[in-house]
Amino acid sequence: MAPPILTLDGIVLTFGGTPLLDGAELSASAGDRIALVGRNGSGKSTLLKIAAGLVEPQDGTVFRQPSATIRYLPQAPDMDGFSNVRAYVEAGLGPADDAYRATYLLEHLGLTGEEKPETLSGGEARRAALARVMAPEPDILLLDEPTNHLDLSVIEWLEEELVRSSSALVVISHDRRFLERVSRSTVWLDRGHTRRLEKGFAHFEEWRDTVLEEEEREQHKLGRQIVREEHWLRYGVTARRKRNMRRLGELQAMRQRFRGHQGAEGVAKMAASDAADSGKLVIEAKSISKSFGDLTVVKDFSTRIQRGDRIGLVGPNGAGKTTLLKMLTGELEPDAGTVRLGVNLEIATLDQKRTAVDPEETLAHFLTDGRGETLVVNGEERHVVAYMKDFLFKPDSARTPVRELSGGERARLILARVLSRPANLLVLDEPTNDLDMETLELLQELVAGFPGTVLLVSHDRDFLDRTATSVIVPDGDGRWIEYAGGYSDMLAQRGVGKLEDRKAAKAAESSPKVAATQPKASAKKLSFKQKFALESLPGRMEAVSTSISALENQLADPSFYDKNPASFAKTIAALEKERQTLASMEEEWLELEMLREELEG
Repeated sequence: MAPPILTLDGIVLTFGGTPLLDGAELSASAGDRIALVGRNGSGKSTLLKIAAGLVEPQDGTVFRQPSATIRYLPQAPDMDGFSNVRAYVEAGLGPADDAYRATYLLEHLGLTGEEKPETLSGGEARRAALARVMAPEPDILLLDEPTNHLDLSVIEWLEEELVRSSSALVVISHDRRFLERVSRSTVWLDRGHTRRLEKGFAHFEEWRDTVLEEEEREQHKLGRQIVREEHWLRYGVTARRKRNMRRLGELQAMRQRFRGHQGAEGVAKMAASDAADSGKLVIEAKSISKSFGDLTVVKDFSTRIQRGDRIGLVGPNGAGKTTLLKMLTGELEPDAGTVRLGVNLEIATLDQKRTAVDPEETLAHFLTDGRGETLVVNGEERHVVAYMKDFLFKPDSARTPVRELSGGERARLILARVLSRPANLLVLDEPTNDLDMETLELLQELVAGFPGTVLLVSHDRDFLDRTATSVIVPDGDGRWIEYAGGYSDMLAQRGVGKLEDRKAAKAAESSPKVAATQPKASAKKLSFKQKFALESLPGRMEAVSTSISALENQLADPSFYDKNPASFAKTIAALEKERQTLASMEEEWLELEMLREELEG
């Protein structure tokens, strides 16, 4: 097994009160792909900053290999002092680094390099920061929410680039599918401590639930043991004084351990405030169009949205999703066509910029709009502190200024305010940004079960698949098309599977006349070899999957490395080889299946 490039051991950091980090650990070696997960405010970003050398811990040790290069992607990159994006990106290169790498990354991230830092949007700034940290091809990449503000095509490209990269990776992200794709191990930061699972994020939630259940059983056993010891002290036969004092000391230690135990963090209670039902027809748009100068954003688009529909708007940044959303809700007049809104509409909006929030405003003042200590939710008057608890804010944080919140906590606060307003139409523009996994799960349940109507703009593929009843996507030249189902359903209906196929489809869309003149495939049916491969591949894939599971189970044994380091390294190599074999088989099967469907018409 390769020696660690980076090691954090026994890290302690306190900002008054309960320690944020209390003995946290993190270790990364060459080839590691680590997902760092935990609740909003649990200290994930702080731990990453400590790893990058930007924050000093109060206790613990930090080791970085002297020759190793480490690059850190912050949530808010600082570009002050740079004339353009290219200068900012190239400043991250070392003397021996390839300058062409910066050009390659800028092109694939949709930037020319001539953009001025002060004019960049949030998505453009994030892409520039990604180019800067990836250009040197460092030994370790530390990425804090790399997918925020990125459109789907860039997220998918970034996945492929990171999978191919030789850099070790530690990443914080709310995007489930992204984490499942790029991670091979998971570090869970919980109540100041870290636990490590030598499996990717896809296995995290099952493991986390098992750990919490075992912790609850141990705490229950400790409580029963305390009861038994107290009974012995009161009613047991008097033994030697020395023995009694020993047991009394043990009892005091058990009591202290029992009282000091911090239970698992609570679960947010998220519910939208109900309004009276809207009419059956919520929105009807007929042949609407919108242009800004020579740029046509929406052209001749029609749709009919009914009560209970959950519509996802998908597309690259700048395609016009927010413009189309504003036209559908009546906030923006179309240049041509008509939009008719249904009756009894009560709209609650979460905008992309998260509403302007005064950083000096307290949490309680923000939630109540300064109207005292109470607010009305679902027709019931509630104290603001009780409502804050539903969203996992502690009672003593009611007077805390908004500026002291983490990005995820601020997102949760604004969501609490939006959901307190009575609504039968939810308009959510990028609602998943900065939310932790548990809060994201609850938001998914809320949107999927909302009795009214939802209009949703998101780049989160998993969220769209779990919530949307249909998605609207751009088709070039201002045209938009609506597909039934979620994001994956849309891809299937467009006949597009892999990233390479999507690029080919996009190229074909941009030149339809050329595509129309292409001759049809001359083959009328699959060859014998192709047919045999199509029939045999599922069984072979299942066998490889079984082998992968067996290898992962071996690596899950915490004592495996200590017992036999050489065997541990061989097992990791075998696992990687099997994963690559499975990925190759899946790609081959998908290509053959798509070919079969095409030939059969």
